[in-house]
Amino acid sequence: MNRSGVPEPRIEYAPKHYLCKRAGQPLVLDGRVDKAFWDAAEWTDDFVDIEGDLRPKPGKRTRVKMLWDDDYFYFAAELIEDQIWATLTERDSVVFYDNDFEIFIDPDGDSHQYYEFEINALNTVWDLLLVKPYRDGGPPVNGWDISGLKTAVFIDGELNRPGADNRKWSVEVAIPWTSLKECAEGGRRPAPGEFWRVNFSRVEWQTEVQDGEYRKVLNPETGKPFPEDNWVWSPMGIINMHYPELWGYVVFAGGEEQQPFTLPEDERIKWELRRLYYRQRNYYEAHGEFTQDMKQLMGEDAWSIQPVIETTRSLFQISAPSSDGTALICIREDGKLWRE
Repeated sequence: MNRSGVPEPRIEYAPKHYLCKRAGQPLVLDGRVDKAFWDAAEWTDDFVDIEGDLRPKPGKRTRVKMLWDDDYFYFAAELIEDQIWATLTERDSVVFYDNDFEIFIDPDGDSHQYYEFEINALNTVWDLLLVKPYRDGGPPVNGWDISGLKTAVFIDGELNRPGADNRKWSVEVAIPWTSLKECAEGGRRPAPGEFWRVNFSRVEWQTEVQDGEYRKVLNPETGKPFPEDNWVWSPMGIINMHYPELWGYVVFAGGEEQQPFTLPEDERIKWELRRLYYRQRNYYEAHGEFTQDMKQLMGEDAWSIQPVIETTRSLFQISAPSSDGTALICIREDGKLWRE
């Protein structure tokens, strides 16, 4: 088991939220997002840098729409771009070596057993299942595929042609619940009013034109490409998408008018437990054991919970009562959250 330190994100806990409405008709995928199917869906907020306010706003707009029905979870993404390129054509390639669009889904919000999906402008996809985040030992299951997946890409311009009048590329994705419910609570699709944790990322490399082709700009000091930009819907406060606790809340609407989203109090309790998990893991990295001293972990910060900690030399569990007092919310050394 991985017991390395876990960097604590530099961000206030305020994940984005989105009301996902029911689709009113079947989707015929062609990659275009300007058709009647998507009219009922609102755009998300424009993407920001993965570190949030710590970094400048992206220079190119990215936004997403979502819908759902009994069979699929639907996504539409619009990526403004004047340099539209892609090179990878084999499924399950490391697609983020190209510019790409990515979807992350944690159905039950426990930060374990979640999905990652990536697609480039050639409609090449990489889909994988994460048993745990990499910080907790992973591993990724690359052999897992989304059975029944449907995707399409539309190029408003010309692919891999420098100098073309490029405006944007857009993506449509339909993921069947038969694949997603594998990691969902109760092994089912969501019910109206429930939420799943979701985030999106856009990877953008610095490029230049050499010999009539797009090439990544190399850092003259290292001879390697400059690091890519990562633009996201819900900011992470750290350059790492694999902190599922910071992804947005997607609420699935039914036919009736949905009340405005308010972050449930239990979600704030989970976040405070998560912060203690970060600190306990970092204490272990420094001292080779977990501490039972809650004051050591809590410091002088303000907390709304009165947690209980149980430890052995190599394991820990921290718990706090739920907001209604009927259950305990717990977190352990590998980051898994649960109620009991």
